[in-house]
Amino acid sequence: MDRLRDRTALVTGGGNGIGRAIALRLAQEGAAVLVTDVQDDAGEKVAGEIRDGGGRAVFVHHDVTDEHSWSAAVDRAAAEFGGLDVLVNNAGIGDLGAIEDTTLEDYERTISVDQTGVFLGMRAAADLLKASGHGSVINISSIFGASGGFGTSPAYHAAKGAVRTLTKNVALAWARAGVRVNSIHPGFIDTPMLDQARGTEFETAMLDVTPMGRLGRPEEIAAAAAFLAGDDASFVTGAELYVDGGYIAR
Repeated sequence: MDRLRDRTALVTGGGNGIGRAIALRLAQEGAAVLVTDVQDDAGEKVAGEIRDGGGRAVFVHHDVTDEHSWSAAVDRAAAEFGGLDVLVNNAGIGDLGAIEDTTLEDYERTISVDQTGVFLGMRAAADLLKASGHGSVINISSIFGASGGFGTSPAYHAAKGAVRTLTKNVALAWARAGVRVNSIHPGFIDTPMLDQARGTEFETAMLDVTPMGRLGRPEEIAAAAAFLAGDDASFVTGAELYVDGGYIAR
């Protein structure tokens, strides 16, 4: 596994769950990785794991809702590793509430992290990605970006749906600039984000509506990201890659 040698990746929300798995996998593929998160201890630990394994990584505290924080993160990638080839917009938060119980503050917070953060990231990284010659953006959307789910979590659905179409918009805008932009749509993945659902009717429902009958593993999302990041996906842009155990095929 050496598909990303001499390339640099920035992975948001890289301290836990899917982001951690992606950061580790891209490093295994040879990339230098800028791990970013608001959870400093977790992010530093992941960067340390990569270095301990012989890879190159640094951690940067990074709030994806803040454009100045984005500028600092992108500048750090350039300073540390000489550029940026792969941007993984993974950072996200979720909720389980019904629309009647969702406050405007909660709604706007989810939109800010899950949707606006993706916009800010692509805008901030645009110049470096175009200069790369083989730039790749991987936006982590969701099965709930293309379906109504259980009729709960309206802010999460709205944000992830926006990420799905924003991905296609920027893919078209950057197609001739040598930058590919794709979205990954995870199903129900066994990460800390699902902790609030464990032991509830939601956990049972997640398994019931997944044809393969199990939760996915973060490493399975990371494998998809590694494919999209490298030259094996050189003719893939504006695509939706579902890693969902068959959920969207129902």
